[in-house]
Amino acid sequence: MIPKNTICLWYDGTAEDAAHFYAATFPDSAVQRVYRAPSDYPSGKQGDVLTVDFTVAGIACMGLNGGPAFRHNEAFSFQIATDDQEETDRLWNAIVANGGQESECGWCKDRWGVSWQITPRVLTEAMADPDPAVARRAFAAMMTMRKIDIAAIEAARRG
Repeated sequence: MIPKNTICLWYDGTAEDAAHFYAATFPDSAVQRVYRAPSDYPSGKQGDVLTVDFTVAGIACMGLNGGPAFRHNEAFSFQIATDDQEETDRLWNAIVANGGQESECGWCKDRWGVSWQITPRVLTEAMADPDPAVARRAFAAMMTMRKIDIAAIEAARRG
């Protein structure tokens, strides 16, 4: 079945590699189908991967091997909610250790340049706390971090 809405991510010939990495890394993720060129075309040959249908954490995506014209940037990111430090560490480390790059406040980039926010639920809850002092302390703690440290966020919440 073709989804009604699909996120299209542009790659420079590496859509299939990226899709398999995401499927192996994130729960509720899979590669559904690889579409290959039925004949030669101006920038490729018959059999080259054109697009890949996959899901990331239940979100329908298509990887398009569109070439080097466009690059990913922070204007688009996947935000993955995590339940504990083990899950946070596993996902963060998988992205960064596979040629990715750390950033600030729970953000990182994978080796293809796609941005990820690995966000523990406890941080989101703390930022939404009805007590503005709690939210400020959690925000201040987060601003000092790269990968989110749940124990530090919980300590900030408590004051």
